[in-house]
Amino acid sequence: MIGPFKALRRWRLRHRPFPQAWRDHLRRHLACYDRMPEDWRDRYERMVQVFVAEKHWIPAAGMAITDEVKVVIAGAACRLVLRLDLSYLDRLTEIVVYPYVYRHKDGSKGAILGEAHRWGTVVLSWPAVLAGLANPCDGHDTAVHEFAHVLDRDAGSFNGTPFLREREDYGPWARVMVAHFERLRAGAIDPALLRSYGATNAAEFFAVATEAFFERPASLQQEMPELYDVLRRFYGGDPFTYGLCPTRW
Repeated sequence: MIGPFKALRRWRLRHRPFPQAWRDHLRRHLACYDRMPEDWRDRYERMVQVFVAEKHWIPAAGMAITDEVKVVIAGAACRLVLRLDLSYLDRLTEIVVYPYVYRHKDGSKGAILGEAHRWGTVVLSWPAVLAGLANPCDGHDTAVHEFAHVLDRDAGSFNGTPFLREREDYGPWARVMVAHFERLRAGAIDPALLRSYGATNAAEFFAVATEAFFERPASLQQEMPELYDVLRRFYGGDPFTYGLCPTRW
């Protein structure tokens, strides 16, 4: 629950006119934007306004943090919580953006597209964000993946289980997630639908499943209806891109 001063600040932010240039950025990069009904689009824009204003935007390696960068990344994040609440992203405080695919100085992880840290920071490669959004049907979206980790971490740890809507949701969630995680680990799920990276651990499985839910919803529902149903229950409905992508890939 947010305090009264933060609530007042958010109310003021939500009642500012939404810049037309920001709409153009969302329309250009996020396929879900034009597919939203007007009332949901209005809610989405207000969330984007608050997200842009509240987060600390940190340029890395000479990156220029423009309005386009902020709005597009905010749009990717708010897409996940549109039917939830912006408070699900409150523990996220800063977003570091690189102008290229980056590497750790020790080279331990190779090329990195993005990371979510325990202390409220998401690091993103701007080209990776754009590439993920450019093809809304390929099941690979760097921003969606990293912000799914933020939702996961909001519940206390990176364990593949965010705060669910009701207490009774946890039993079905655990059963379905574990069963499909084990299937992916066993190679029993087509990686063209659910990326094999999700077999790394439960946290990565949730993030990869979230990518599939938002990018290939019809295919996921057709091939893995139980997994689709628990994700749909958590996220509050079908993605607005449902029907955009073919059911085969």
